[in-house]
Amino acid sequence: MLRVGLTGNIASGKSTVAGVWRRLGARVIDADELARRAVEPGTPGLERVVREFGPGVLDERGRLDRAALRRIVFRDPEARRRLEAIVHPEVRRLRAEEEARARVDGERILVHDIPLLFEVGMEKEFDVVVLVEARPELRLERLVRERGLSEEEARRMIEAQMPSEAKRAKADLVIENDGTREELEAKAKEAWRELERRAGACA
Repeated sequence: MLRVGLTGNIASGKSTVAGVWRRLGARVIDADELARRAVEPGTPGLERVVREFGPGVLDERGRLDRAALRRIVFRDPEARRRLEAIVHPEVRRLRAEEEARARVDGERILVHDIPLLFEVGMEKEFDVVVLVEARPELRLERLVRERGLSEEEARRMIEAQMPSEAKRAKADLVIENDGTREELEAKAKEAWRELERRAGACA
């Protein structure tokens, strides 16, 4: 099974690429989805987050208020590290369970969609690492326009991640997303064909 790490800085277009690959038949394990599962109501993960950051990170229904937590951790690198120390081990456990199921099902290619793949030092864990990339000014514009963030908050989120140049140097394939959505989808299909070729060579 070819294990693929898919990553990209925020608002790079990574989710669009993952969506194209899913439509082409890819099995994708989404780290963000696993992170949500790790802090669902009633989980030890959520209990630890509340102990660490206080009840202000919960909404009126007792669920994690992600916007409130984001405002804390993107202003304070130490707070972000404390959050990651809670969530990352649980995400790894859930990811291992999903991968075991994929192996049992006989998948030829398994995609791990991991936004912070390089930041947490996971690039050596995969056969191929694919980076989706766009210029910082484009990503800033997308965060403000599409997610309703203030420019200040968007800048903080961008600056909290590893610079693009460092990621490019470590990636096996880079998908540039400085054009239209249609152009990105065409590049995603081309990249998928390359992954299928590599999977066939490994068989």
